[in-house]
Amino acid sequence: MINRKKILISDHDALNLDFFDLMLSKLGFAVEKAADGQLVLEKISGDEPPDMLIIDVVLPKVSGWEILRAVKTDPKTMNIPVLLLSEIDDVKEIVEAFELGAYDYIVKPFNFLVVLARIRSALRNNVLISQLGAREKRLILAENLNADLKQNIASLQNETEELIREVSDKFEKDGASFPARFEERAFAVKKLFYNIKKNIEQTGTEWRSLKSKEIGMTILEKPINTVKL
Repeated sequence: MINRKKILISDHDALNLDFFDLMLSKLGFAVEKAADGQLVLEKISGDEPPDMLIIDVVLPKVSGWEILRAVKTDPKTMNIPVLLLSEIDDVKEIVEAFELGAYDYIVKPFNFLVVLARIRSALRNNVLISQLGAREKRLILAENLNADLKQNIASLQNETEELIREVSDKFEKDGASFPARFEERAFAVKKLFYNIKKNIEQTGTEWRSLKSKEIGMTILEKPINTVKL
């Protein structure tokens, strides 16, 4: 079964609701409608929240602004992209929408093809952010595994060298020389440990270098006015 993206739409204009429902349903999206802001909050707090919100700033009971704040301050919903619809083309309000975490601010009357392009862009962007979050988790796991491997190799090296010393002391105590083939083996083992530790250190250095050059989730989740460029 195809996993259709679910879009929750709320607009004080019933014609807009029906229009979005008709057009987006035809394009393969699973559309849910909410007649007021309170219903929007109830739907996004359910077990299956929508993949995206398209909400008017003017709604009965709870405004679009209040919904946006609630969505972006809740860890369970903060990654849901929100498109605000408004009849007010005001720079101050547009900036505030982005500061609060809206993906886009669309002024009415709108061109549906433009809105559709923004919907698809928001959904693609959300997938990329999810993949970035998963990548950061994998990187942390790899770093932890690297640290554990480094520690275990060091312990194994110490135990091996101690064993070699004990065998050497036993030969010396018995008045016999340490067999040459054992010395060769011991040298080969020590060299192997050296190469493994060197590779682990090099991998760790490369990871740290890559991490220092990347923009992580913590930066992307910060409000615009707190990010230093």
